[in-house]
Amino acid sequence: MANTIVVRPNGPLIARGEVRVEDAEGNLLSDASEVFLCRCGASTNKPFCDGTHKQIGFSDPANFTDINAEAPAGEGALLITVRKNSMLVARGPMHIQSEDGSSSSTRNKVALCRCGQSKNKPFCDSSHNACGFTG
Repeated sequence: MANTIVVRPNGPLIARGEVRVEDAEGNLLSDASEVFLCRCGASTNKPFCDGTHKQIGFSDPANFTDINAEAPAGEGALLITVRKNSMLVARGPMHIQSEDGSSSSTRNKVALCRCGQSKNKPFCDSSHNACGFTG
């Protein structure tokens, strides 16, 4: 599969492949083959990673289980929409995996945490509402 989202331990999401990142209004933020996306919630360049996770001691081992895995529906681009003060929504065929490959899943649509507070990282569990995340 061409589109991959790598979950780096204690660090960002790395989207690779045919990746397009848009804001909630559809404005293009990035059209690249590799994008580093903040998942600690503290980047000063949201939705992109600026390395702040190192300064704040963000901790997440990047191990996950995905009970909503599904077979990818064909080929195509990965569109990542940045929801205002909320999650990242990725649409398109993708493989999601931990950097070491110990956790993995395939999806066609997924909501990913970018506030750093989800109890189900890398997936969003709506913790952004309780923690007052602004992005």
